[in-house]
Amino acid sequence: MNSETTTLISLKEAMKRVDHKLQALETQFKELDFTKDNLMQKFEHHRKTLASQAAQDEMWTAVLALKFTSMELNIVYSYVIEVLICLHTRVLEKLPDLVRGLPTLASVLRRKVKNKRIRVVWESILEECGLQEGDIAALCTFFIAHGNKAEHYPAKVRQMYIRDITFLITNMVKNQALQDSLLRAVQVIEKGKAVKTPEEQKSSLKELIPSVKN
Repeated sequence: MNSETTTLISLKEAMKRVDHKLQALETQFKELDFTKDNLMQKFEHHRKTLASQAAQDEMWTAVLALKFTSMELNIVYSYVIEVLICLHTRVLEKLPDLVRGLPTLASVLRRKVKNKRIRVVWESILEECGLQEGDIAALCTFFIAHGNKAEHYPAKVRQMYIRDITFLITNMVKNQALQDSLLRAVQVIEKGKAVKTPEEQKSSLKELIPSVKN
């Protein structure tokens, strides 16, 4: 075996070793990418969880800080409870075969997470009413916080005590998200559907109409 053959064999062996190392590095990089993706997903989930918890805490603080008189609280509560009952009733109307399995609105909210049929119906009803999931969270928070001490007033009684419920809510509720949700609840009961504010309409138009570049 001459020196050229020996050199060629040595070179091939070196190339094989380099190739093996490159393959090992590629595997390590793939593992690192996989680990990075997992960490990013966990981080994003954690970020969303913290943001959700912060929003819930802020809503609870806003609800508990309300300074309504007993009569005012009863009137606002009446709109809230009527909306929640209305939503539950509409779900049952569209899902008559699930009446026994959905005895309360809480059961609807709980089961819609895993049941696509319930979720689709629920989302369609919210859209029909002009409501969003955030509104339901706010109204449920209000109900939980004040339901044990508030009393339902029928429409005629409400009109006797307060002529302009919109003014009351706008003036007394400082948290914007809670204020908007309560105003929508009033609109659903009085008009059959919540109407978007001018600011929301502008936001929707921006989403629907792409910006034009000169």
